[in-house]
Amino acid sequence: MTTEKNAAELVFAPLGGLGEIGMNAALYGFGPPGRKKWILVDCGVAFAGDDLPGVDLILPDLSFIEEERANLLGVIITHAHEDHIGAIVDLWPRLRAPIFATRFATNLLEIRKLGEPNAPKLPITTVAPGQPFALGAFSCEFVNVAHSIPESNALILKTPLGTVVHTGDWKIDPTPLIGRPTDEARLKAAGDEGVLALICDSTNVLRDGISPSETDVAHSLRDIIMASKHRVAVTTFASNVARMRAVAEAAEANGRQVAVVGRAMDRVVEVSRELGMLDGLKPFLGPEALQRLPRNKAVVLLTGSQGEQRAAMARIAFDDHPDLSLASGDRVIFSSRAIPGNEKAINRIINELVKNDIEVITDRTHLVHVSGHPRRDELKKMYEWVRPRIAIPAHGEALHLTEHAAFAKAQNTPQVLRAFNGAMIRLAPGPAEVVDHIRAGRRLKDGDLLIDLADPTISERRKLSFVGIVSVAVAIDGKGNIAADPEIALMGLPPRGKDGSDMVELVGNAVDQTLESLPRQRRRNADTVEKAVERAVRGAVNQVWGKKPVCHVLVMEV
Repeated sequence: MTTEKNAAELVFAPLGGLGEIGMNAALYGFGPPGRKKWILVDCGVAFAGDDLPGVDLILPDLSFIEEERANLLGVIITHAHEDHIGAIVDLWPRLRAPIFATRFATNLLEIRKLGEPNAPKLPITTVAPGQPFALGAFSCEFVNVAHSIPESNALILKTPLGTVVHTGDWKIDPTPLIGRPTDEARLKAAGDEGVLALICDSTNVLRDGISPSETDVAHSLRDIIMASKHRVAVTTFASNVARMRAVAEAAEANGRQVAVVGRAMDRVVEVSRELGMLDGLKPFLGPEALQRLPRNKAVVLLTGSQGEQRAAMARIAFDDHPDLSLASGDRVIFSSRAIPGNEKAINRIINELVKNDIEVITDRTHLVHVSGHPRRDELKKMYEWVRPRIAIPAHGEALHLTEHAAFAKAQNTPQVLRAFNGAMIRLAPGPAEVVDHIRAGRRLKDGDLLIDLADPTISERRKLSFVGIVSVAVAIDGKGNIAADPEIALMGLPPRGKDGSDMVELVGNAVDQTLESLPRQRRRNADTVEKAVERAVRGAVNQVWGKKPVCHVLVMEV
């Protein structure tokens, strides 16, 4: 169906989160072609794996909206998980738009910003659920949903061309411990008024039934801690305040004190205390207090549930923490589930703990974790409440989006689109369809820098991780004479070749023979020397190793 050239359109354009779990960022635009006004919903990160050596975080490429930033009305944060909020500090200076969030997300952003040098001052407006606010043609409203972090929200976006429900991350939990349950009444009311499109979480679409409640986990943790004879350590997501409260209540019920270890968890505790989410609990102790507490009187809350090498859990497992150690008979509870890709790092920690006779409890054998995302029966209820004319699965890898699309069709949704990052989808007027594709890639946080995924830095690091590097410095005078013995350094190469030859000696001989074989006239050309030495070194090493190292040759003219 075609539309009039200057007619207003409502479009949806995901920049992250549709094709992966994490790095959530979605644009909504309203207006005529070429003159739309935009809002950005969420601006999160994903975590780098071994395929990106040296990279800390993966951020969405916002090039499209950076170029359109004069038309960007605002950035709306659905909740404070890193995969929804983690890129704000780095990318906001490229956008410079007002930010809208609830109290918890606002306070967590502010306290985190204090720890980052030269962090920008963010113009954040705090908005409560059920309090509509206008951004251009968009009437926006947060709707409370249960999730694994306080103050999670779905977002209702009303426009002259129809209403969109953007669920964010959610589940149905009648007893969430902290915060209110998912607001069924408001979502039903939106459905009664008429919903054009539902953009919905797909994370658990592969799982049948209903996710257990946080209250169920709290009961299980209390029983486990009651049955423990020695020190108990619990590692979980730092942002899961309900789980933190459940551990603290279980500890106090069993005559134990709680100590918190890990900076990320310290920040969340501070914000949660300010907002009254930990009212009624005794103040938590710092790690230094553990040295004076009997082992059967302590419960330790730790960061590092995903196997992060520098987090508290890994350091303790490998006996590298200055304030805390575990001993035979202690218990470690992984009150979390592995994010895909982190399994190897987590298992490495678990194996080290078990090897030292420390008992490890995970969700494989005990109810110590529940997901914050909806299973199929919960998704079914959302579709019954909202009754959208269009469904677009979000927050998932290709398998999740495909399964969710099939599920939505089974709910008799009139139109279902499976889309990925970069698709520009016109929601109205007319049937929903992909009308364009925009740039939607990844940026990498490398120390204090942001670089593109295609930057040669990353491919060079990958190569170095496989073959190592040889550095050779050669001094040659103006007549082409070798002025001093070459200096050679090897990194990442084995000490000896397959024939037992010393690798340093082998490289040194290759360099000497190459320089001696070059006539003095040719040695006066630095490029000639560099290429000849590089070729000789790589060839000599390949003969005894079967790999060609990266070779860097520096010719100094003296």
